[in-house]
Amino acid sequence: MISIGALLVMFVVGTVLPINLGILAFVATFAVGTASLGLTEDEIFEGFPAELFVTIVGVTYLFSVARRNGTIDWLVAAGVRLVRGKTALIPWVLFLVAALLTAFGTFTPAAVAILAPIGMNFAYRYKLNPLVVGMMVISGGHAGAFSPLAVSGALVLGLVDETDLQVSAVALFSASFVINLVLSALTYALLARRPVPLAEEVDGTAEDDVTVSGRPDWRQWLTLACLFALVAGALGFHLEIGFLALAAGALLALVDMKRQERAVDGVSWSTLLLVAGMMTYIAMLEKAGVIEEISEHAAHLGAPLVVALLLCFTVAITSAFASSTAILTAIIPIAVPLLLSSQLSAAGLIAALAVSTTIVDTSPFSTNGALVLSNARGVDARRFYRQIIGYTGGIVALGPVVAWGALVLPWS
Repeated sequence: MISIGALLVMFVVGTVLPINLGILAFVATFAVGTASLGLTEDEIFEGFPAELFVTIVGVTYLFSVARRNGTIDWLVAAGVRLVRGKTALIPWVLFLVAALLTAFGTFTPAAVAILAPIGMNFAYRYKLNPLVVGMMVISGGHAGAFSPLAVSGALVLGLVDETDLQVSAVALFSASFVINLVLSALTYALLARRPVPLAEEVDGTAEDDVTVSGRPDWRQWLTLACLFALVAGALGFHLEIGFLALAAGALLALVDMKRQERAVDGVSWSTLLLVAGMMTYIAMLEKAGVIEEISEHAAHLGAPLVVALLLCFTVAITSAFASSTAILTAIIPIAVPLLLSSQLSAAGLIAALAVSTTIVDTSPFSTNGALVLSNARGVDARRFYRQIIGYTGGIVALGPVVAWGALVLPWS
């Protein structure tokens, strides 16, 4: 209870006062981990999200370099020509591209890491709501994430195959796609015309002074080649996207040193501190068994339908701060005894748990939400952070109910 109470206090203080929540999280991790949970310092440091840290640094650095040499502006202009000037269609194009990438095997954070920087630049250039653009990129990624070819889909189906349950791959994929499509439609309809939390002063550095011509120059061609190599390495050879991005960014900076002198300023250090601190704290709770204990308590409360709803809420709340893949791996074995001893639909509950676990990855404490937050341009970072928190809070409150009501209740 102390660890959960500390988490709530951190949220209140970090939201009300102008202090980075990540700093509070690191302090609380050390205090609660050593004094209350009996963990050593080495065990606490094991929870630091090194891979996510490198991913965010690499991606934001590379796209900072690409902005400064005009490549992103050229891509944005080409994208607008592709939709024939109908910029309102851009979020939907990004949604479909993200869904196609993940449906054919791209890990969702990799797809978001590729598309979020481009989407945020579209939003900045054409005054689109960055919250809508970013959230639709994430929803698109999750719409395709449970195809049989996708990482998450293969994981869930593999876990189910080890039990006596039967779950249709088509049902799992369809459930995720339809719910994320509906979520994106509602997001677009309700928020597309909402005011954008603009920064008081927009950074007017050299990256915005580049003239965009019809044809790329040699710097832009080299950048496009590096971006293509990044996509090919991450999607085709499953190489670590953060290291690839850092290597590409370093190469581009070396051949254009004068223009790229301040490219490192484009790395969102405040977002890194926020995400790393919170994920370290949640990893500490997982190591101490707090998360598993909460899930097991939820699995033994009341009638099967009520337990199913509680499990959906449990994974949604937990996954907003922790790895969705880890949560799925933990929750499905917990749900199996419930399914075997009740009349609940196995396909319905597994799909509901999968959807509830992933749709909350819009949280700024998850990889996907952090990528959107760190790549936003021309916005007040604190207000935009609050918007993402509010959006995620709404999904955490309503998403499990919708998933349970649509996928579990009618078939059980």
